[in-house]
Amino acid sequence: MNQVASLVITGYGTNCHKESAHAAKLAGADRADVVFFSDLCAGRVRLSDYNLLIFPGGFLDGDDLGSAQAAALRWRYMTDADGRALVEDLKTFFDDGGLILGICNGFQLLVKLGMLPALGGDYFTRTASLSNNDSARFEDRWVHLRANPASPCVFTKGLDRLYLPVRHGEGKMVFESEAAQRAVVDAGLAALSYVHPETGEPTMEYPYNPNGSPLGIAGLTDPSGRILGLMPHPEAFNHPTNHPNWTRGASDPLGISLIEGGVRFLKDG
Repeated sequence: MNQVASLVITGYGTNCHKESAHAAKLAGADRADVVFFSDLCAGRVRLSDYNLLIFPGGFLDGDDLGSAQAAALRWRYMTDADGRALVEDLKTFFDDGGLILGICNGFQLLVKLGMLPALGGDYFTRTASLSNNDSARFEDRWVHLRANPASPCVFTKGLDRLYLPVRHGEGKMVFESEAAQRAVVDAGLAALSYVHPETGEPTMEYPYNPNGSPLGIAGLTDPSGRILGLMPHPEAFNHPTNHPNWTRGASDPLGISLIEGGVRFLKDG
């Protein structure tokens, strides 16, 4: 059985790093290290020493220029201790079989880096974004989700319904064209959807869809299934008592079940 070493990146406004590392350990990771982005630049930490990379939630650079936009530029143009662009280290990490999870602000970063949805395997070419919620306000609530059984995503394999919290102001999926949106759906890259609690079907109805994302899209994967980005926070549901209805016997799967899927994939090799 393989070891799972997870790396959680922090700095520049990230604020969910400790919860994400805790969730990774609960999900079965053998290591869960929290490191600053600057540690990668200085060579104190190398992506090659890990096989699970987590971009947690927060407000990178105060969301100036748009959520995670400045961070995406930082990854593209800053270098490591050997003078290589960090985005090349990220590409090597993925090409070597690493898994990547982006939560909320981390999802926004992956989309703006072009790692999601990566249509046709075209990574690092941006074809989508995440825009302001239709409600024009920050949304902080729990939402019902459904995993797409046709998705190649290793994190969602075997999962059906989930109930997770969201807390974001820019969570509406926007694609560069209708053709790109159709291609995402046809390829099963819409890994998670906001659903109506009664019908279980993807919904545009507010507040069940908290941001107006088309087709109820709450999370994307890439063609390999080894990258997952989602707006809800799985790390925030790591114990039954986190559930808003836990005193009434609520029994929804823990959010860390998503991370467990990734850990299980790596351990099984």
